Amino acid sequence: MDSEALFSLTGPGEAPRAPGGPGVDGFTAPDERSPLPVRMRPAALDELVGQEHLLAPGAPLRQLVSGSSPMSVILWGPPGCGKTTIAHLVAAATDRRFVAMSALTAGVKDVRAVIETARRQRRVGGPPTVLFIDEVHRFSKTQQDSLLAAVEDRTVTLLAATTENPYFSVISPLLSRCVLLTLQPLTEDAVRALVRRAVTDNRGLGGAVTLTSEAEEHLVRLAGGDVRKALTALEAAAESARARGADEIDLAVAEQAVDIAAVRYDRDGDAHYDVVSAFIKSMRGSDVDAALHWLARMLVAGEDARFIARRLVIFASEDVGMADPSALSVATAAAHAVEYVGLPEAQLNLAQAVIHLATAPKSNSATAAIGAAIADVRAGRGGGVPRALRDAHYAGAKGLGHGTGYRYPHDDQRGVVTQQYPPDDLVAVDYYRPTEHGAERAVATRLPLLRRIVRGEAPRPADEPSGQSTATQGGPVAAGKDHQ
Repeated sequence: MDSEALFSLTGPGEAPRAPGGPGVDGFTAPDERSPLPVRMRPAALDELVGQEHLLAPGAPLRQLVSGSSPMSVILWGPPGCGKTTIAHLVAAATDRRFVAMSALTAGVKDVRAVIETARRQRRVGGPPTVLFIDEVHRFSKTQQDSLLAAVEDRTVTLLAATTENPYFSVISPLLSRCVLLTLQPLTEDAVRALVRRAVTDNRGLGGAVTLTSEAEEHLVRLAGGDVRKALTALEAAAESARARGADEIDLAVAEQAVDIAAVRYDRDGDAHYDVVSAFIKSMRGSDVDAALHWLARMLVAGEDARFIARRLVIFASEDVGMADPSALSVATAAAHAVEYVGLPEAQLNLAQAVIHLATAPKSNSATAAIGAAIADVRAGRGGGVPRALRDAHYAGAKGLGHGTGYRYPHDDQRGVVTQQYPPDDLVAVDYYRPTEHGAERAVATRLPLLRRIVRGEAPRPADEPSGQSTATQGGPVAAGKDHQ
C-alpha cells in the first residue's frame, strides 16, 4: 500500500488491475471491501469538494483532469486534501495510459522502465502516458534527475504529489518543468458535507446508520481538514454501532470508535475564547503545565495552529518583552515552523515555544511604554520635529536651518551625546520603565545614565562608566562632518 493507504502498487511485470482508459497500472478498483475513503472518492471532477481556487473553467486542474493539456503538474498540499483523488480522476480519462507509483517503494529502475515503455508506445502512435508519483519529495536528487528528459520532451506527463514544500524538496530543474498547484486543507464545511455524503451515498454507508449532530461535529473537529481521517473515523463508528445493534452513531459511539474524547470546545463560541484566555493567563502566570494543557486542548479540538502561533508572538512582546528578548525570536521561529512544517509535527515547535514563554521572566514594560506613547499622541501632545533632527539632504534644506546643530553620537567616545530628540512638550517624559526581571535588569541599570547624558543632566558619580570621562559630554561635533 502507498503511504496514504489508498491504492496498491503493482509490480514491474504485473498486469493492470483496474479499468480506466487504455491502461491503468498501479490503482486497484474499489469494491465493497475497500475502505470508506476509497469508496467515496469522487468519480468526476464536479464531485470534488474544496479547492475551488483550482476549479475555474480553463484552470490547470481542469485541463489536467480532462486531458486537454499535456502539462506536467506537482500537487502540493496537506494529507487528505484530495491529491490522490485528483490522480484517480486523471486515471479515469479514456485517452491516456496511466501509471502510478510511490516514491516510498519505487526506484530509478522503475522510473526508467515506465519512461522506456512510454517512449516505445509514442513511436508506434500509442496513447500518451501519465506517470503519477506519490510522495515525490522522498525521491533522491538522482531519482528526480531521472525524470527530467522525459518530462522535458513530454515522453511522459508527470503528475506528482507531495505534502512537503516543493521549493525545498523538489529539485529546481524538475520544478521549473512543472506547473505547481497548491491545495488547501479542507474547511470544516467541506469535511462536513463529505461526511454527510458518505452516510447517505450508496457507495458509502447507504443510510444504514444515522449520525447525530454532536457526533458529526466530533468527526469534523477530529479531521482537522483531513477528510480521509474523518471518513475513516466514521467507518469505525458505523461498525461499532452495528456491532451493538444500533442504527445511530451518537457522540459516545464516535468517541469510543476512534478512542479520542470529544473536547468541549467551540471555535466560534464562548469556549473558544475561554480556552485561549486560560492559555494566555497560564503562560503569564508562569504555570507551564497548565499552559501545555490548554495548548493540547486547542490542538486536539482542531484549532488553527497559525492562530496559536500568532498568540505566542504577541505574548512574547506583551508579557515577556525585555525580560527575555530571545522570547520573540523563539515565538517567531515557532510561527515559521507552523507554516513550513505543519501539523502534526509543528505541535512540537509550539510546545517548545510555550515552555520557553511560560518559564521566562516576565515584563510588560514594552506594552506599557507604547501604550503611554500612543495615548499622548492621541491626546494631541507632541509638536514639530526639532530643527536639528530634520532632513538636511535635499536642496534648500540647510537654508531653512534643517540639521543645524545636529550632534553625531558616534563622534563621542561613549556613543551618546546631549541632544533634544522629542518635541518640545515631551522633553523629559519617561515612557519606558524597565523592571528588574531577567535580562531587563541590565537595561534598568544602564537607562538612567543614558537619560542623564541625553538630557544634559549632571551625572551621578555612580553612573560614570569605568575608564571613561564625561569631559566630552556636550563637546563639539568633528569639524567638516555632515551627519543626518
